[in-house]
Amino acid sequence: MTEIRSAPASGHSHVFLGQGHERNERRAWFVIVLCGAMMLIEIVGGLMFGSIALVADGLHMSTHAGALLLAALAYTFARRYAADPRFTFGTGKLGDLAGFTSAVMLAMIALLIGYEAVSRLFAPVPIHFAEAIPIASLGLMVNLASAWLLSGSDHHHGHDHAHEHSHDDNDHHEHHDHDHGHEHQRDNNMRAAVIHVMADAAVSVLVIVGLLLARLFGWMWMDPLAGIVGACVIASWSYGLIRDTGAILLDVNPDRRLAQRMRETLETDGDTVADLHLWRLGPGHLGAIVAVKTAQPRDGGYYRERLVGFPSVSHLTVEVIPVGAEA
Repeated sequence: MTEIRSAPASGHSHVFLGQGHERNERRAWFVIVLCGAMMLIEIVGGLMFGSIALVADGLHMSTHAGALLLAALAYTFARRYAADPRFTFGTGKLGDLAGFTSAVMLAMIALLIGYEAVSRLFAPVPIHFAEAIPIASLGLMVNLASAWLLSGSDHHHGHDHAHEHSHDDNDHHEHHDHDHGHEHQRDNNMRAAVIHVMADAAVSVLVIVGLLLARLFGWMWMDPLAGIVGACVIASWSYGLIRDTGAILLDVNPDRRLAQRMRETLETDGDTVADLHLWRLGPGHLGAIVAVKTAQPRDGGYYRERLVGFPSVSHLTVEVIPVGAEA
């Protein structure tokens, strides 16, 4: 039994950060500055002009900034310690950990909003429309600006080739890795930040609509109803993010079709795949461990060449099991 790793004798890189990592990091910090400035303006303005609603919205903005701070710190830490040998497979998963934490925070926010909205259905409170509507509108503008600044950075599908693997020798296999979904290339850290912004924007829209209808038609129940709808929307987004990031943290197979194509590529001339593990190392980077049983005098290099058309597999370990040998 021989074990061959897809790396030169001198070792190889374990930097599995997503494409555009530093660009996303800068965007996150910029949006934090924007939200922080807005938070201070609302709190100071509320205290100066005696507006409790303005102070409350400023404090709400602080939770928004806190979630974005988590994303920015995850980017910074992952970049700074990307080459630290203590991280066996690099720091690419740190963004998924931050995304999972952020999703849990979103779920708690949804519960709080839902609780407050239901309470107001049974015990309505006076609404100061002259203050509430402009504040909600201002919050919406800040969220839209934040979404615009962050937009587009969660949808890059390129590969970071800092890992020392060549993929130029066998281009006829390229279609294997690019004719299906690219969920394993998604940056869940940025996705979590965008969801926070969009959730806040969605709630702002619902609140504005609820307040306007309540003011125009006296439908005071519209305001808490808008809160309940907003809580359900946030809870739904939170669930999706927890499901996806949790699966990555537990090393669930990120792409079953890709794993099957790898298996089909290797199982030729009587060779069989005895074991295959596929997991995500970071955005756009997968790790794979493959055990191939063969009656032919082949080494790991032969099977690495067969898998060269799967560029998203950034770290590959091949185990060759001669027929008749014990696994």
